[in-house]
Amino acid sequence: MAEHALLIVNRQARNGGAAIDAALDVLRQAGWQLTEHGGEPGQTAADAIRARAGEGFTAVILGGGDGTLNAAAPALMETRLPFGILPLGTANDLARSLEIPPDPVAAARIIAGGVTRPIDLGEVNGHPFFNVASIGFSAQLAADLGREEKKRWGKLGYALAAFRLLRRVRPFTAWLAHDGTVERIRTIQVSVGNGRHYGGGMTVQSDARPDDGKLDLYSLELDHWWRLLALLPALRRGTHGQWKDVRAFPTTACEVRTRRKMPVNTDGEINTHTPARFRLLPKAVEVFVGTGF
Repeated sequence: MAEHALLIVNRQARNGGAAIDAALDVLRQAGWQLTEHGGEPGQTAADAIRARAGEGFTAVILGGGDGTLNAAAPALMETRLPFGILPLGTANDLARSLEIPPDPVAAARIIAGGVTRPIDLGEVNGHPFFNVASIGFSAQLAADLGREEKKRWGKLGYALAAFRLLRRVRPFTAWLAHDGTVERIRTIQVSVGNGRHYGGGMTVQSDARPDDGKLDLYSLELDHWWRLLALLPALRRGTHGQWKDVRAFPTTACEVRTRRKMPVNTDGEINTHTPARFRLLPKAVEVFVGTGF
């Protein structure tokens, strides 16, 4: 059966103009009919999918970064339409977790292959996320890193913003409830991951997958900011859970409370605040992947 896809492209993404026409040609040559949604001011990707779900589309193709994918997640869950990814953002962490190449043309070939897999989502306070949700350092980093800075500097923008923030970071007190226990912790960051990659180069946990039926939580309980520099290689490899001042464990539901409201970063966007209630949404959406995933 010929595929008819609703195409939603974030033309403001860092690589929004790069190779997109060639990628779409790959799909058309494979027999796909593509209908691009023009968009309206203030309309999210989820709004567009919901508004057009009754038009007979068999799939959704999203061209953009992790923010675009995150914005589409609620409607992808509701409609159960499979989605394909054309990576156009700065980090493209979900694409990396799914082993989708960063080149949009190569990613289009994966979509054209027609192989789909169900994957999990995380959820915090009703907001779904693909990669990771964080409280503390990463959330402040997301708030500090402007869109223009990301577009201009790419992954280097994350490093520049992190360096500016590093000397200002301070531990905060939180109460972590999970698996029938409540623990009081002092931490600079609590992260709950569903996928494997996040933050343009960090790894939630070395063997995490977005279809493994669990969330991976870690808490950076460091005394001094310079310890974060020492920990950086392990954070990139996903082996930070082996450090004595990092609390790490798998779960399917947990809650984080703080003395005052703190922002929660979901896939690079600030969408909610503490108290933060996390849960796993197993096999919540269907995505086009390569045959080897």
